[in-house]
Amino acid sequence: MRYLAFFFLLVAGVARTAAATATAETPRADDFKPEADRFADIQVLRYQVPGFEHLSLRQKQLAYYLTQAGLAGRDIFWDQKYPHNLAVRKTLEAVLRSYRGPREGAEWTAFLTYAKQVFFANGIHHHYASTKILPAFPPAYLQTLLAQTDPAQLPLEGREVRAFGEWLTPILFDPQLDAKTTNLDAGVDHVAGSANAFYRGVTGAEVEAFYAEMARKAQNPRLSFGLNSQLARVDGKLVERIWKVGGMYGPAIEQIVGWLEKARTVAETPTQQKSLEHLIRFYRTGDIAEFDQHCIAWVSDTTPTIDFVNGFIETYVDAAGKRGAFESVVSMRDEEATKRIAAISAQAQWFEDHSSIAPAHKKPNVTGISAKVITVIGEVGDAAPATPIGINLPNAEWIREQHGSKSVSLGNIVHAYNAVLAKSPVNDEFGASPEVIARLKQWAPLASDLHTDMHEVIGHASGQINPGVGTPDQTLKNYSATLEEARADLVGLYFILDPKLVEIGVMPTLEVGKAGYDKYVMNGLMTQLYRVQPGHQLEEAHMRNRQLVAAWAFEHGKADRVIERATRDGKTFFRINDYEKLRGLLGQLLREIQRIKSEGDYAAGQALVETYGVKVDEALLAEVHRRYAPLNVAPFMGFIQPRLVPVIVGDTITDVKVEYPSDFLGQMLDYGRDYAFLPVKN
Repeated sequence: MRYLAFFFLLVAGVARTAAATATAETPRADDFKPEADRFADIQVLRYQVPGFEHLSLRQKQLAYYLTQAGLAGRDIFWDQKYPHNLAVRKTLEAVLRSYRGPREGAEWTAFLTYAKQVFFANGIHHHYASTKILPAFPPAYLQTLLAQTDPAQLPLEGREVRAFGEWLTPILFDPQLDAKTTNLDAGVDHVAGSANAFYRGVTGAEVEAFYAEMARKAQNPRLSFGLNSQLARVDGKLVERIWKVGGMYGPAIEQIVGWLEKARTVAETPTQQKSLEHLIRFYRTGDIAEFDQHCIAWVSDTTPTIDFVNGFIETYVDAAGKRGAFESVVSMRDEEATKRIAAISAQAQWFEDHSSIAPAHKKPNVTGISAKVITVIGEVGDAAPATPIGINLPNAEWIREQHGSKSVSLGNIVHAYNAVLAKSPVNDEFGASPEVIARLKQWAPLASDLHTDMHEVIGHASGQINPGVGTPDQTLKNYSATLEEARADLVGLYFILDPKLVEIGVMPTLEVGKAGYDKYVMNGLMTQLYRVQPGHQLEEAHMRNRQLVAAWAFEHGKADRVIERATRDGKTFFRINDYEKLRGLLGQLLREIQRIKSEGDYAAGQALVETYGVKVDEALLAEVHRRYAPLNVAPFMGFIQPRLVPVIVGDTITDVKVEYPSDFLGQMLDYGRDYAFLPVKN
């Protein structure tokens, strides 16, 4: 499970191209500029890896091997999001490398923008909204580009160039064809209506029946069935195509395993080595039980400086909430910053005991929560270029209950965001009053850090499911992700206004909590709408959960004017009149959503999400876009990744250096050349 920053207003090989080499920098920290590129609705940033140079050689080798293992799986996530993504990407790469025509003018500029959008999204569907990204250049220009591109570099698959262009045209330009990679619309078959590659020729009802029967027959019914496979209809039968060595995605997974084998030899602890061995066996065999054993070893291993996430992890892209998208995050512990999050983790049982949820739904013994702030070294797949700022794993509910969880805050990512957002005029434009604006400027960054910490550390780790009730993907289905993110958000919101945080020394005043409420309400009811195009509704789980929480509290507090909608100079503002009453409302909603999860109450969960979390006030949306226009703020941000470069003497890595590229497109082309291990059809 992961946390995306609600404060963002919306927030490899040694050989490389000359362009990328020319822009690689290792600047002093005070000279480092995070801003790198800006196109469409996206701002691309950079982040630093402070302290990497002080790691031991063994730790640097481990970080390098794990980073390479992640990059080796990059193709997998592209294919998971849409079966034609790799063909599209290789086409864009071929044009960018070998097009012989004029590289200027409005159409070329539009092509460059489209290419960057696709690279940023890991495919032709928007990384956040899930809808197809439509090119701003005409279809005829595609044929012009292809006609003057080296055909040997195009993924023609036996077609002539013009026929290939005709095949590709509707994939890129038809807004109705494969319109959403993940379709959560009410009243549709969420599996058959989604364009991702998790299923082939299968309906939602068939998915549910297939895994219900599998769980019934299994000796361990709590296994994460379907996590690492495509469910396809083959010769009239439903068949799981397992993602493993020798199976689907085999060529890429072989590369992942090769780098993990190297990482195993320099593991920091015996337990870390054990977790890597289970992960390798999981990739070799496809056995979910091996992945669970990897997770159990991983969650218990809290001492290493270098840590990692690698595998089929988050299920947001799958409308059925079963299949994991490939991702990799390699990191090192930030010892100083970890003190704050560790103080919260140490009080996990107190927070559980004092939560607003029903006693029957509380954990009597909160087990194994570890928490730290990390410095990210490299991300790929579902974690990049757009990245979370907090992660809580593993996702398997039974492992969390019996063995605990790890919560991390991505410290250097947050630092890079904050460096940019400190210059943002958004708070001045949307803040409800001068008092609120001043409070946001003083306390919003700390409120953001604390809310992220509590969302991950005590939010996802809290509560328990009633005996005999299935896992949320079984009971709450397509609403499980939204409800879980709302539940974790509510835990953080409920306690961010609690004097306990002042008592344990993680915040100096309750004004920090008020700043958290100011920002959450402002974003949930207004500013996140900047991410939504007119005529669209909310699609992404985190956006739905934020509106659900804020809109429910607004509606249920109307009688007492807890949150008031006001108009000033023709502009809409949402003002909190009573912070304590708002906290009480948030506690009520937390209690209800925990009940829904604990009891598996699908109907109540559906009603909450559809009533409060999906529909958009079109007039308000238009106003938000109008007010954002002069601010010149990108609604989405993401990152160029640092480059780890090994220093090799003979056959031995004697050091690893960090470089900071500044050319986003150059990095994407480098990745496409150095880490393309899958065919265009899988």
